[in-house]
Amino acid sequence: MWDAGCATGPEVYSLAIVLRENMSEFVFRNVRIWATDIDDQFAEIVRRARYEEEEVKRIPGELLEKYFAPAEETGHVVVAEPLRRAVTFCHHDLTSLEPIREGLCLIVCKNVLLHLRSEQVTPVLKMFRDALDTGGFLVTEQTQKMPARASAWFRRVAADGQVFERV
Repeated sequence: MWDAGCATGPEVYSLAIVLRENMSEFVFRNVRIWATDIDDQFAEIVRRARYEEEEVKRIPGELLEKYFAPAEETGHVVVAEPLRRAVTFCHHDLTSLEPIREGLCLIVCKNVLLHLRSEQVTPVLKMFRDALDTGGFLVTEQTQKMPARASAWFRRVAADGQVFERV
């Protein structure tokens, strides 16, 4: 199984679309995306997979038609079932330093590390390193720089982005 950890909200389905567009349907059936958040309100957002049309208007038309359908509620769309099946939500407090699981291939950490105190960032990054499988990747927001103490755990693989491989 191809496991990834990801932020919640629409980002998790954006990741699912990117993966589905770049994998065969057969391979994508083995993808599991673990959407996590400390706030349980996001669980309902992820599970419902329903968004206002205004929220998805920037999605290219062909992808919108392929991965969204009109929802029962006027002015809303719902994410296609194959994408919803790939996503599981779980409550997670990063500061617990307990990973949601081990053997992840990818961790996408968007707009999270910025909210931690500086002394919390390095232990959280170590937890991410321990949760990643050998050769797994960590992606952080553009504004988050890798602390010097954590640089031994990751190798930057994108000169113009915050993409790191576990070493």
